[in-house]
Amino acid sequence: MVTTGPFPGTNPFDDDHLHEECALFGIYGTSDAAAHTALGLHALQHRGQEASGIVAFDGETFHSHRDLGLVGDIFGDVNVIQKLKGHAAIGHNRYATTGDTVLRNVQPIYADFEFGGLAVAHNGNLTNAHILRRDLVKRGCLFQSTMDTEVINHLISRSTYHTVVDRVIDALSQVKGAYSLVMLTGDGLMGVRDPHGVRPLVLGRSRTPGSWRRKPWRWTSSARASYARSSPASW
Repeated sequence: MVTTGPFPGTNPFDDDHLHEECALFGIYGTSDAAAHTALGLHALQHRGQEASGIVAFDGETFHSHRDLGLVGDIFGDVNVIQKLKGHAAIGHNRYATTGDTVLRNVQPIYADFEFGGLAVAHNGNLTNAHILRRDLVKRGCLFQSTMDTEVINHLISRSTYHTVVDRVIDALSQVKGAYSLVMLTGDGLMGVRDPHGVRPLVLGRSRTPGSWRRKPWRWTSSARASYARSSPASW
């Protein structure tokens, strides 16, 4: 039985922990990526119970489903999973650190860029997000949420670099804080940790027979990003 501490609303077993969690999951190279992502998010439910979302990519179109509540309630319906077609997917469980608990703040967030679609799921806090957001708004950027995650999207959009990886590195060189990210583009899946590696992020490879062919992950040193890429001919 859990008892309260000496002050109302405190918990002696929990109050000494940082309340900055959230869960990230991404998978690439399997025909039922969304189903695997839902299972991964269910296993990570303890890191966030406010909302959950998945974005999947089928080689042509990005499919998204986000809602408030628990993973089982949101993705327990087989019809929902069937609509999230694709060989790659990322997911997020929300534990609010910035922004209200409303649907517009549920991740992953998706946007169309010059280079194509990009979905982002984020764990952690950007300590200079309010400064960057204020500057971006003055420069004409329109924000659809109150999350600091959206700052990263605008920085990527305004980057003058050509490749997606270089744009991400350029954007993250401007932010400060402890964070980890998973990003999904039409070319692949990217995992990022802050330069100090504070936030948890694990990279693994499935050895399931019949898994789709993939090229090796490519690591970039400056943003600690890994990128799984594949050409359409290998899908």
